[in-house]
Amino acid sequence: MNLDVLMSCMHQRDDTLVRKSGLTGNVVVINQCDRDGFEEYPTAHGTARIYSVTQRGLTKSRNMAVSRSEADVCLLCDDDEQFVPDYEGKILSAYDQIPEADVIIFKIGNRPASFPDRIMRLRFPKTMKISSWQISFRRARILDAGVRFDELMGAGTGNGAEEELKFLTDCEKAGLRIYYVPALIASVAQTESTWFHGYTETFFENRGATTRYILGPCLAALYAVYFVIRKRSLYRDSISPGKALRATFRGIWENKIGKQAKRRRNEGTNA
Repeated sequence: MNLDVLMSCMHQRDDTLVRKSGLTGNVVVINQCDRDGFEEYPTAHGTARIYSVTQRGLTKSRNMAVSRSEADVCLLCDDDEQFVPDYEGKILSAYDQIPEADVIIFKIGNRPASFPDRIMRLRFPKTMKISSWQISFRRARILDAGVRFDELMGAGTGNGAEEELKFLTDCEKAGLRIYYVPALIASVAQTESTWFHGYTETFFENRGATTRYILGPCLAALYAVYFVIRKRSLYRDSISPGKALRATFRGIWENKIGKQAKRRRNEGTNA
């Protein structure tokens, strides 16, 4: 087996970010910027292929990276990660160890542990605890199942985040098997978010919209109450629980992403 790390970034001029991240194998970079182009750079044990594109959107860039990869296994990567020296061996070893795994979630340093320190099968709702930096997958199995990253979600769409939950939920619905392996592959700084601008009413409206789109209205409503109660310490300096809950339910009721998806389906039918 071989591995491609799929890196999404913006406004890069060369392979500085690849080297800074400690990536030593094969990398597919989607560099969203103001030009179209392609460059190749050698890494210690492979090649960094950098595609510069003028299109925008995090999930769009990830779909581009998957389509340009030819590897057996892919790992998602953001622009603020630092990889451990033996990340590639750890990832491929995990797939050798668990041949039935279609998706493997790895451990990320300097972040609170979400799961016990053992290999385990993951299903919803445990997949709600996963961040995109942890996600790897067998490329062929994802493509064969028809699973893609939803381009109505994620940074650059105006619809908030939760795109990784949508991806994992779609994987589970397609019958793909998701595992967690407690092997540390990288740390992440996440010093600046491209979509999070504080716990505002817009944040909670978007959260309502994304959770309804992924989970449906009933589960989204239950999760809204849970989040507002359990996560109050995160947002209490910015907004009251009442306003947060009302904004979340407003997002659930308006269902803007679901409506966008319906319009897209209709346009595809009429094309």
